[in-house]
Amino acid sequence: MANTYTNAKLDLTATSVTTLYTCAASTTAIVKSIVVSEDSGNADTITLTLTNGSDVYSLFKTKSVSANGTVELLTAPLVVQATEILKVTAATANRLYVVASILEIT
Repeated sequence: MANTYTNAKLDLTATSVTTLYTCAASTTAIVKSIVVSEDSGNADTITLTLTNGSDVYSLFKTKSVSANGTVELLTAPLVVQATEILKVTAATANRLYVVASILEIT
């Protein structure tokens, strides 16, 4: 088994559902951190989901991020299994950035 440390980064320029990270086939990932920052001076919200095929699991529904603030979404590591997808949705475009720290195990 090989371990690879990586990250996934997004500038949420739209309010559509956006893929943050897709776990590859034959891979398990441990997401250690998901940090969201707001840089426009306006409070906002973000939604985080985990998708497994047609099933969608809400991890955070409209989580608040203060004006010019930063929020760590995870309080414990999150295991993402092969082909599962982490997706994020911003309430307002051009305000939020997201960075996830991930350990991929193949």
